[in-house]
Amino acid sequence: MEGPKNYRDELIATAKGIASSGKGILAADESTNTIASRFKNINVENTEENRRAYRELLFKTEGLENHISGVILFDETINQSAADGTSFVDVLRNKGIYIGIKVDKGVKPLRGTDGETYTQGFDDLDVRCKKYYAQGARFAKWRAVLKISGDCPSAVSIEENTRGLARYAAICQDNGLVPIVEPEVLMDGNHSIEVSARITQRVLAATYKALHDANILLEGTLLKPNMVLAGLGGEAAPAAEVARATMTVLARTVPPAVPGITFLSGGQSEEEASKNLNAMNAGSYIRPWNVSFSYGRALQHSCLKAWQGKPENVEAARAVLMKRAEANGQAAQGKYAGSSDAAASESLFVSNYVY
Repeated sequence: MEGPKNYRDELIATAKGIASSGKGILAADESTNTIASRFKNINVENTEENRRAYRELLFKTEGLENHISGVILFDETINQSAADGTSFVDVLRNKGIYIGIKVDKGVKPLRGTDGETYTQGFDDLDVRCKKYYAQGARFAKWRAVLKISGDCPSAVSIEENTRGLARYAAICQDNGLVPIVEPEVLMDGNHSIEVSARITQRVLAATYKALHDANILLEGTLLKPNMVLAGLGGEAAPAAEVARATMTVLARTVPPAVPGITFLSGGQSEEEASKNLNAMNAGSYIRPWNVSFSYGRALQHSCLKAWQGKPENVEAARAVLMKRAEANGQAAQGKYAGSSDAAASESLFVSNYVY
């Protein structure tokens, strides 16, 4: 397999660095519209300064690097700075944290399907990847969305989304960025965990076929999949069952050349996402990859509630963020004992979630 030549060694080193034991990714790549809904819940106006102040709260948290190896940024955020003038890129790099960037431009309806979607953003992707690399980014994220409903996901949806992920991955690697491959099967629906396992396995198998066909350097990639869960319209499965189903699917589909699996939380509560991750690492499963997290809502929900947009609450919010980061760092090693924090158990599910 050929793969990228100019950045081969760097891509492999970056992917391994992000997939460090006991560490994961903070997904802080919410679009302006998405962060608006988060701010609305705490009565904070969605201004650029408030977004900047909140991201500074996150990134300048002391000790964050002990549990977080990478942070995914939005285009606005990679160009912002802390109040003292230090760019957010330098704030994170000084902590030894890898810079990631969201490069997709959202989803659009896939014609002729039952409400399925494709991901847009290819037109200038190579130019943007080159620019982001020059700004200090070393990995990227592109989200493909599939759903379980009736005859969905359809063959055309799987084909379109997995081939799109492969095309994105190739462009990233050619420009020095490690691609996070994210084929998310949504939690919406009343389906059983067995149905979720079957569909997720089908999607991941197609994803890796597409990546192979596109000559992607797997050692220079990361996978960001959904956990195998029952649809949120039904009864939730216990952590042990989620772990068994998820790890079985991964063992059947993900090549050991991939250095790390960084799960999305997908609307699980903070506590549920931590417990399920912990069960995967505590159990006797085949794990040729580092099994960790790439959480947005499941790292930030309690932190946002503690902050409330008030400067006097910044340190308290940082303490909450560190608590969740440490919990997930422990879960990534199978050492998390659980928490009784009520906020961490609140459902974060949003139907047909978009960034």
